[in-house]
Amino acid sequence: MRFQVLDIIPHLKNPVTGEIVSTADRLNQVVETARRAEELGYDSFSVGERHAGEFISSSPTTVLAAIAAVTSRIRLQSGVTVLSVLDPVRVAEDYATIDQLSRGRLELVIGKGNEVLQYPLFGLDLADQWELLAEKYGLLHRLWTEENVTWSGRFRPALTEPTTTTPRPFAGAPRVWHGSATSLTTAALAAQWGDPLFTANAIQPRENYKVLIDHYREEYERHGHDPRHQYLGSGSGAGGVFIADTTQEAKRQFGPVYEALTTGRNVPGNNSPYRDIDHAVAEGPALVGSPEQVIDKILSYHSLYGHDLQSISLPTTLPFDQQLEILERFALEVIPVVRAAAPTTLWGSGDPYAGRPESGPAGTTGAEPDAAARVAADHNTHRSSHVYTR
Repeated sequence: MRFQVLDIIPHLKNPVTGEIVSTADRLNQVVETARRAEELGYDSFSVGERHAGEFISSSPTTVLAAIAAVTSRIRLQSGVTVLSVLDPVRVAEDYATIDQLSRGRLELVIGKGNEVLQYPLFGLDLADQWELLAEKYGLLHRLWTEENVTWSGRFRPALTEPTTTTPRPFAGAPRVWHGSATSLTTAALAAQWGDPLFTANAIQPRENYKVLIDHYREEYERHGHDPRHQYLGSGSGAGGVFIADTTQEAKRQFGPVYEALTTGRNVPGNNSPYRDIDHAVAEGPALVGSPEQVIDKILSYHSLYGHDLQSISLPTTLPFDQQLEILERFALEVIPVVRAAAPTTLWGSGDPYAGRPESGPAGTTGAEPDAAARVAADHNTHRSSHVYTR
């Protein structure tokens, strides 16, 4: 299995302490987390996009460009690029620029977004969200794979003159994933194009996401695509990963934060049914507990989903040094076990996109081989016992 760190850049107060960092500090934390994730051997770092609510991720391309400047190996992804509200020409230009800056490390994750307020902000009708996504992806795909494109559609002015967007991507069109949270429509679109699917696995019971995944796989086969490239990514629940020496200690430390954030979220139809920490740990997708508990949960989901890429998000309302400690513990105590138990060809031998990054041979990502070992050697020296709700 491969591992991604995702930050949709929420900008929230710690619901227990009331503390909040400045906008500048929060954005710089994203860049520093990505730099540290590369050192620890994570495979990719993803930046979300929101244009409403308590988020500061309205310009993910800017943040990804900053990350590209301080990293050299880790893959860069979006999570998700809200293509339904954007101009595909601009998306093609902006993300190709990041692909060039990172020398081929970009992979896009597109979707219609999970925030209904974005549509009126851009003068669009929410009822058109699926048609917008399908039409705009069709144009984006052509802009990245063809030159001298002419095109006409329903939602954007026609390209009547032959158009070649610049810059071109670094080494052919980057791979595009499709992010799916609630609808069979996105799963079907991914399957139609032969692209990988990224299931949110955020707030619903796992059986609901399994329906989307099964539909994707059935449609993928029906369209006759190569089953070797039918990759699947999975999220890890709302609230963020949290690791402690024991599951009981993790629940004691993180439970008040998780429950206050869950209680404070009131979005009808989009609220987690896992309202308390015990329920979230026992039955929800949240990765909270001891390393063993987290490993068991990831592998239990893998047995159901068969996913290749596991995404995690840090609990960003906590002090930043504590977030980095969790990032490190997950890398050292969880990732090696899960990788051994759930191998994948994603970004490895047999994956046609494995060799896109210029920085190494096909399939190499993350830190150099001895980087994680060096971190592990210092791990016990630098660990500390924080009170996470202070």
